[in-house]
Amino acid sequence: MRTRTVSPVFVGRVAPRAALAEALGLAAGGAPQAVLVGGEAGVGKTRLVEEFLLTAAAGGALTAVGACVEVGADGLPFAPVSGLLRVLHRELGQELTAAAAGFEGELSRLLPELGAPDARERSARDEEMRGRLFELTARLLERLAQERTLVLVIEDLHWSDRSTRELLGYVLRVVRDCRLLMVTTYRSDDIHRRHPLRPFLAELDRLRTVVRIELPRLTRDEVCAQLTGILGQTPSDERLAQVYRRSDGNAFFVEELASITGDGGQGTLSESVRDLLLLRVEALPETAQRVVRVVAQGGSRVEFGLLRAVVGLSEEEQFEALRAAVEAGVLRVGEDDTYRFRHALTREAVDDDLLPGERSRLSRRYAEALQAAPELVPADQRATRLASYWYHAHEPSRALPAVLDAAGEARCRHAYAEQLQLLERAAALWDDVPAEERRRLRVGAQTESYPICACPDELLGFLDLLAEMTLAARLAGEQERGVSVARRALRLLEGERHPLRAAWFWTQLSRLLRQLGRGDGWPELARAEEQLEGFPDSPVHALVLTEAAGWRVIFAPGPGSLATAERAVRLARTVGGPDALLNALISRGGLLVDVGEAERGLAEMREVADRVVREERVAVFTRSHVNLQSQLEGIGRSEAALAVADEALALAHRYGVADTRAWILGNRADSLFSLGRWAEVESACAEASRIAQTPVSRGLIAQRRARLAVARGQFAEAARQLALQRGHEEQEGAAAQTAHPAVEHRVVLAAAEGRVLDARALFAEVVRINRPTGTGCYTWPLVWQAARAESESVGVPAAEPGRAAAVALVRRYADSLARHYPVWIGYGLLVEAELRRAEGRSTAADWAAVVDAFAALSRPYEEGWSRTRWAEALLAEGERERAAAALAEAHGLAVGLGAAPLVAEGARLAARGRLPLGESAAPAGPGGPALTPRERDVLALVAAGRSNRRIAEELFISPKTVSVHVSNILAKLEVASRGEAAALAHRLGLVGASQRAS
Repeated sequence: MRTRTVSPVFVGRVAPRAALAEALGLAAGGAPQAVLVGGEAGVGKTRLVEEFLLTAAAGGALTAVGACVEVGADGLPFAPVSGLLRVLHRELGQELTAAAAGFEGELSRLLPELGAPDARERSARDEEMRGRLFELTARLLERLAQERTLVLVIEDLHWSDRSTRELLGYVLRVVRDCRLLMVTTYRSDDIHRRHPLRPFLAELDRLRTVVRIELPRLTRDEVCAQLTGILGQTPSDERLAQVYRRSDGNAFFVEELASITGDGGQGTLSESVRDLLLLRVEALPETAQRVVRVVAQGGSRVEFGLLRAVVGLSEEEQFEALRAAVEAGVLRVGEDDTYRFRHALTREAVDDDLLPGERSRLSRRYAEALQAAPELVPADQRATRLASYWYHAHEPSRALPAVLDAAGEARCRHAYAEQLQLLERAAALWDDVPAEERRRLRVGAQTESYPICACPDELLGFLDLLAEMTLAARLAGEQERGVSVARRALRLLEGERHPLRAAWFWTQLSRLLRQLGRGDGWPELARAEEQLEGFPDSPVHALVLTEAAGWRVIFAPGPGSLATAERAVRLARTVGGPDALLNALISRGGLLVDVGEAERGLAEMREVADRVVREERVAVFTRSHVNLQSQLEGIGRSEAALAVADEALALAHRYGVADTRAWILGNRADSLFSLGRWAEVESACAEASRIAQTPVSRGLIAQRRARLAVARGQFAEAARQLALQRGHEEQEGAAAQTAHPAVEHRVVLAAAEGRVLDARALFAEVVRINRPTGTGCYTWPLVWQAARAESESVGVPAAEPGRAAAVALVRRYADSLARHYPVWIGYGLLVEAELRRAEGRSTAADWAAVVDAFAALSRPYEEGWSRTRWAEALLAEGERERAAAALAEAHGLAVGLGAAPLVAEGARLAARGRLPLGESAAPAGPGGPALTPRERDVLALVAAGRSNRRIAEELFISPKTVSVHVSNILAKLEVASRGEAAALAHRLGLVGASQRAS
C-alpha cells in the first residue's frame, strides 16, 4: 500500500530557522539581508524555505519565488529574476509600474510586460547598458521594499546562468536602506571544484549582509519524527533502523522509503539510489509513466499545452495521467499551468533511464511542437528553449538558425556570457550544415561599424559569426576567449582581400589585449590603420581612427596625437555616426588641454557634454563628463571639476550607469583630496566601492584610498590598498594615469620605512620605461615624492652613495615635463626646491615661491609641506620670527588635514629650533625609558646613523651639547654603544617610521 510521503510536521532545523528569522528581523528594520541555503540534493532546502515563507507572509511580508531553469544543459538567462518580477507584477500591478517609471524600456528586458526597449536604449553601448540594467533592477527592488518587507527567493542557484549570478551579486552589494531579504538555495554536492557557482559564493561570503547556511542531514531522532508524521504513528525500531540506514538522514530519501510497506509489498527495494527514485515512477499506470518521461526531457518545468502537443494524448487522457503522477508525489503543479518533478533527483533518474534515441526523438518533438505553436511558452523563453530542443535533437540544419536567434535574444537582454556560449555552439554546428543553407543565414556583429555583406560567401559568413563571438567575449569579460577568436579570424583573413574586416578585428584585438594588461594595444591599432591605406573612407575607418585618438589621449598625448584626433573628427563627420563624432571630439578636447590649449579644449568638451545631456546619448555620457571632470582637475581647477562631478552624478543616477558613477566618484575624490576635504574623500571612495562593477574601477578606488592613507601616515593600510590595486592597474602597458600614482605611493612607503634605495629603484624604472606623462597631475606628484625621498634621506649612510646621480635623474625627468598651467608650474618649483634641499643649497626664497604657488591654488597639502620647508630654511638663515609664523601656519594646515607625517615633521622642526607650536606641538612619545623630548630627538638621529656633528647641524645646537645628550641616553637605556642604543630604540618603539626616514 502507498502512504502519504510528505510529513505534515516540519522536523528539526532549529538553527537554520533561527538564522532566517534573524535575517528577516534585520531586513524588516531597514537593513537588507541575504541568506544562502546550501545542502545536498534531497536534504530539505525547499521545505525549509517554504515553511519560512509561510512565517514571513504571516508577519506581513510580501514574498515571491523564482527558480533557475535548466533547459537541457543550458541555464536560461535571467530566468529567476524574470520570474520574481512577474510575481511582483501580478501582486503589485500599478505600484510596480510606477516604481519602474522612466526605465520601462530597459527593465522590459527582464519583465516584458513593461513594454519594449526604446530606440535610445538600443543605440547605447552594450557594456554600459548591461551595467544600467543591473543598476535599475536594484533601484526597482529598493523602491518596492521601502514601505513593506520584501522576501525574494531564488531556487536552484546551481543551475543559474552567469548573467543571473552577476546581477544577483550586484544587487546584494548595492541595495541599502530598504526592507529586502534575498534567500537562495543551491545543491552543495553539485558544486565541484570548477563549478562556476563556487567563486560566486566565495565573493558573497565577503559581504557582511550575507549569511550562508549549510543544511545537515537529519539525525536518527529527527528521522523518527519525520516518519511519525508521515505514517501517523511511531515507526517500529526495526523500520526506523532500516529507513535511517538506507536514507542516511536525507529527508527526501526518508519520504521515498516511507512509501514502501514494511513487508516490502511493492517488491524488494534496491540499494541503488537510482532504483529507489524510479520505484515510485514504475508504480504509475503506463500512460502516466509515458507522460513523466516526456516531462523529464522538457526541462525544469513544462507547460500543459506544450506537453499535450508532444505527448499526443487527448486532453482527458493527459489530465488523468498527470493527476496520477501528482497524487503519487512524482510531479507537482506549478504556476501558469506548468508541471515539474517534485524533486529534481527523480527527474534526473527518469532522464538517465531514457535511451539516447528516445532523448533525441523527444527533443525533436518538443522543437516541432514549439516551432508550430510558439505561444505555448513565455515569449522570453522561446528562442532559448527552441535552440536547446533542436540542438539535442541532433539536427544541425534546424539547430543552427535557432541557436543564432537565441544568441541574438541573449545579447538583447545583455546576457553576454550566455550569448557567447550559444555562439560557440553555433560555430561547432557550422560545418555540419550544408553550405547553401549557411549562406541564407544573416549572422555577425550588428554594431561597432562591422562591415556585413548582404550575400556573404563561405568565408565571410563564418567571419561574421567570429565577429559576433569577439564582441560577446569582450562584453562578457572573457577577454582571453575574445583574443583567441579574433586571432582565429585574422588567420583566416591572411591572404584574403578583406581589409575592412581585418582592420575591425585588429581594433578589437587591441582593446582586448589592453584589458588583459598584455601591452598597450598600439601594435594592433597600427596594423588596423595599415589595412585601411588606399581604400575609400568607411565606418570602419571612423572606428579605427576614433579608437586611435582615444588611445593617444591616454598613452601618447602631444601635438602628433592631436593630428590623429583631428583626422578622427573629420572622418566621423563624413562616414561615422553621431556617437563616433562625439567621442572623437572628446579625444581632441583632451589632447588640446594637454598641449596647453585649455580654453579651446575645455570649451569643446563642455559642448559635447551639453549635447550628450540634450540628446540623452548615454553611451557617450560614459566618457563626456568623466573626461571633462578629469581634465579640469588635472590643470588645477578643482572647484570646477567638483561642479561637473555633481552634475554628472545626477545624470549617472538618472541613466542608471553604476560603473560610470563609480568613475565619477573616483574623480570627485581626486578633487576633494586636492582641496583638503579628506573626510569627503573617504565617503566618495566608500560609495564608489559599493557600486563599482569592473576590476578596473575597483582598482582605481583602491588607488585613491592608498593615496589618502599615505598622506595620513597609515602606511599599513596604504600597502593593503596598493596590493588590492596591483593586478588591475600595474600591468604591462598600463597608462601613466594609473601606473604613476601607484608608483608614487610605493615611493612614499619605501622612503617612510627607510628604504631609500628601493624608492630610487622605483623611480628609475619609471624613467626607464619612459611612459608618456599624460595629464601632469598624474606624473608631477610622483616626481615630487622621488625628490622628497632624496631630501629627507640626507645623512642616512646607505643613501649617500649615488645621491648625486639620483638627484640628477629626478631633475632631468622633471625638466622634460610640461608646465602649461599654474599647478604644473607649482609642482616644478616644489620639485626643484626639494632637490636643492637634498644638495644642501635650498634657500628661503626657493620655498617662499613654492608657498605662493600652492596658496593661490587652494592646495593645502602641498602648501603645508612647502610652509614647513620654508620655516626650516628661514630658521637656518636666522629668521626665527618668520620661521615660527610659517611653521605655525603649516602646522595648522597639517592638523586640519589629519596629515600625520606632516604634523610630525613640523613638531620635529619646532623641537630642533625651539620654536613654539602651542599645546598641539609634538605629541607625547611612546612608552619606554624616561627620555626628555630633546633626548628623543637626538636618539632618533642616532638611530638614523647621524654623526654628532650632523645632529648638531640639524638640531641647531653645539656638538658638545650633542655629546652630553648621547651620554645621558646611553645611561638611561643601560647600553654601551650608539649601535645598541639605536637597536633598542627600534625594538621598544621609541623611534617611529617617520623618524627613521628623516
